[in-house]
Amino acid sequence: MTRESRDEQAVLLVAGLADLAVSTLGSALGTVRGLLRRSDTTQLVEDAEQDLRARGRLALDRYATVPPAHLEVLAQHVLSRRRTEAATAAGGGPERAGDDG
Repeated sequence: MTRESRDEQAVLLVAGLADLAVSTLGSALGTVRGLLRRSDTTQLVEDAEQDLRARGRLALDRYATVPPAHLEVLAQHVLSRRRTEAATAAGGGPERAGDDG
């Protein structure tokens, strides 16, 4: 597990809180009421913080990840097809496509 900087932790916590608030506001309020009555609150808070960081990481990955460029994907398919055709024409068969040695 990698260590995150304080800024990264803060961003992950805020993103996790935002995601939690949007997706489960009603159940979160009921959960908080139940947590306040428990005796192991410290451990629950630590677990909640870890969970929020994980949710934040997932939310950022979901919304901040840039999909691959469409033309780049098409170009990779064309190159792959050309390598396969060249290997087949050379008598090597498709399984040798991309072999450099």
